[in-house]
Amino acid sequence: MRRGGRWPWQPYAAAGSAGPRGSPPRTLWVPGWALYGGVGPAALPPFSLPRYRASRGGVPLPSLGSPSPPAPFTHGPREDKYKMRGAASPGSPCRRKRRGSRVPTGEAWSRGGRGTLFTAAVWSFAREQAQLKASVVEKDTEEWQKDSSFAGLERVGGVDLSYIKGDDTRACASLVVLSYPALEVLYEDCRMVAVSAPYVAGFLAFREVPFLVEAVQRLQQEEPGLKPQVLLVDGNGLLHPRGFGVACHLGVLADLPCIGVAKNLLQVDGLVRDELHREQIRSLQREGDTFPLTGASGRVLGMVLRSYNNSSKPLYISVGHRVCLETAVRLVKSCCRFRIPEPIRQADIRSREYIRKQLCSPLEVISSGPERALCPRLGKVVGDLVCFRRQR
Repeated sequence: MRRGGRWPWQPYAAAGSAGPRGSPPRTLWVPGWALYGGVGPAALPPFSLPRYRASRGGVPLPSLGSPSPPAPFTHGPREDKYKMRGAASPGSPCRRKRRGSRVPTGEAWSRGGRGTLFTAAVWSFAREQAQLKASVVEKDTEEWQKDSSFAGLERVGGVDLSYIKGDDTRACASLVVLSYPALEVLYEDCRMVAVSAPYVAGFLAFREVPFLVEAVQRLQQEEPGLKPQVLLVDGNGLLHPRGFGVACHLGVLADLPCIGVAKNLLQVDGLVRDELHREQIRSLQREGDTFPLTGASGRVLGMVLRSYNNSSKPLYISVGHRVCLETAVRLVKSCCRFRIPEPIRQADIRSREYIRKQLCSPLEVISSGPERALCPRLGKVVGDLVCFRRQR
């Protein structure tokens, strides 16, 4: 039954708005719960969106830059009071609500929720990613890169982020700098960080790269003479759904040559881990053997490298920034004592060790809750319990 010139499932229009069909082309439709808890237009990231309508319960925001949100619903996180009576609650954007349905808090979207604010964040990420991608340089820019033995290369950096198992909001960001070609550690920086950005497949850089950029900036301020000449990143570069992975993102923001080194194949542009791919991997008989990753578009997105004789699992090398693919493969090959290149391996080892020390610290354990019961036994089980890896 139609009420007040609209169907019950249609959202209410804001003051001065003609409704969904008469709204401006840049109107953003967000669910009513997005306005609770102080979350409104002012809290949305500054980006552009075409008209987006939620499935139900939406409120149009005529301007993305509105300085103040509509009056929030004051009844609380539940709407049992109005249930299914058909009358709109004060300030509520919806006429009807299911009995006892919970309204997510303003922070729910940042913890993996899939509401409209989450979708808005993805649009924002995609726009910024496209802007930064224009700055990627896919060729050698340094003199040492043009030499077959890398004469002039003295410092190689590696970065890594290790999470506490069971808690994807706390992690250790690690940066190490190794001498080249001796591969001895010259500098290390490990910091516990609070990760608040949501994890979105294909946009991991927005969750982790800010902490890695800060680590590079601290190094430039504290020990400018140890600044790495190239960074090896545990992740992908151009081998990415939008051609801009973690290695590209970090390279552009830090303005350093970067190489993406992944342990698993990211299936993009027609690349799949099928029987043909497995057969190609089996054809890598010796350390240093490679084959290219050519997408359906015909573009070579990366190279598969067998980095260690005692391991049949290959590495997936891709360009990050200010380096060509051939140079990237040669450098990674020269940095491998084991399967994983030494700069990344040392960053991973030291970040895990730092987490172990933090969990064993009484001050940290008291504030962390669940780990308190594990602390007396951490010496025996920490290696299996503390860290986990997330595919980049």
